[in-house]
Amino acid sequence: MNRILVLSFLVLTLSMTVNAQDNLKSQLNKNKVQPTNTIKISLRPEIVGLWSMPIPNNKQCIEYYNFKSNNNLVVKSGAEWSTGLYEYQPNQQMDNKQAILTLNIQYDNNQLDCSGNRIDQSGEISQYLIKWRNARSFELCNTDKSSQCFAVLHKVSP
Repeated sequence: MNRILVLSFLVLTLSMTVNAQDNLKSQLNKNKVQPTNTIKISLRPEIVGLWSMPIPNNKQCIEYYNFKSNNNLVVKSGAEWSTGLYEYQPNQQMDNKQAILTLNIQYDNNQLDCSGNRIDQSGEISQYLIKWRNARSFELCNTDKSSQCFAVLHKVSP
């Protein structure tokens, strides 16, 4: 009888030890710090940034176009400044360096621009063809006649 009692005690002690070890391993695994990936990759259109457009007949004045990553647009020309939205549609063919740019001017302060004009452009929507010269300059062209480009914009800052 003593043997059965001692044997039962040993089996019970052994099973409690194994169970305690399993609980300890489980607790240690829970306490391990899991590595997190802190790298975030976001793509943005190549047009995002500040661009300058020299005015051919007025060397003293430069128009600035600030294309923001949230599709907001700020245009500064002389005393005039405008805000609005833009949509940039790159061409899906990588070998073609053309894209479509749509501007929707929502506010214009109606002051003189670099060309000497005072035109309230609020509410105007215009669409242009963009011909990329290189990563830091592009031409603005009429969409119906891509050979009629009327302005060149140069990258000022990203």
